[in-house]
Amino acid sequence: MSLDGEAVRLRAEADEPGWEVDPDDDWGVAVVTTVGRQLKLRREAAGLRAADFGTAVGYGEDLVYKIESGRRIPRPEYLDKADEVLRAGGLLSAMKEDVKRVRYPKKVRDLAKTETRAVELQLYNPLNVHGLLQTPEYAGALFRMRRPAYADDEVERGVAARVARKAIFERDPAPELSFVLDEWTLRRRLGGVSVVRQQLRHLLVVGQLPNVELQVMPMDREEHAGVDGGIEVLKFEDGTAVGRSPGIANSRPVTEPRLLRILELRYGIIRAQALTPRESAAFIEQLLGET
Repeated sequence: MSLDGEAVRLRAEADEPGWEVDPDDDWGVAVVTTVGRQLKLRREAAGLRAADFGTAVGYGEDLVYKIESGRRIPRPEYLDKADEVLRAGGLLSAMKEDVKRVRYPKKVRDLAKTETRAVELQLYNPLNVHGLLQTPEYAGALFRMRRPAYADDEVERGVAARVARKAIFERDPAPELSFVLDEWTLRRRLGGVSVVRQQLRHLLVVGQLPNVELQVMPMDREEHAGVDGGIEVLKFEDGTAVGRSPGIANSRPVTEPRLLRILELRYGIIRAQALTPRESAAFIEQLLGET
């Protein structure tokens, strides 16, 4: 592709969803504004007009102005190319990590931040495999099923944010993680047989971690304490906790001891009604053989 053709293509990308800045995300706005200001100062110091700089990096002039004014999140390759053209010695490329985090929705960043503080997590999702357990392929399949349909960029952004949360498994010391999965969520062939088989294998691997307890709620149970929806209870080192469930305060985070007791009671009963971790691993292995 010619440079002119590349510039035309990338100029159109300025209007793609997923790279705009959320005006309600104060931290994100501050990061993108700072990055844009640095890019502009270095460009002007190099004596380059926006149009000339855009040609040099292979991007349209309109996109250059949007990034420099803090209205657009620069792509990683944009920062790499700008670093090369402006001879910044890696300083502009180094901004990629902060910019990468800005692309994650604020609520996802806040959730990940809360999860990194937790020393114990109790998690039940009756709709799908829990996000912390999802493979990138499974997560991508879920995002592509959203209606109205997500653009490819939005799917990529969502998957990246979900994968980033899985850093919780690499913490030291590791938090105690308890998951309960409904059998029917494991039987649904979302994304196709290959995606599901890969997801089931991943569950078997994660379930072997010493700090993880993974249980399956069989469909033949005549009693199920999770009929009011999913449950999340996160406990912290200082003894405080936060919980969330559709059946309590319309899914808003709660910290009141009375409401937390209700959530923990329900979760405890769900765990008692489900298969044990050993039985659950055997069940998943059997299901993998049938898939």
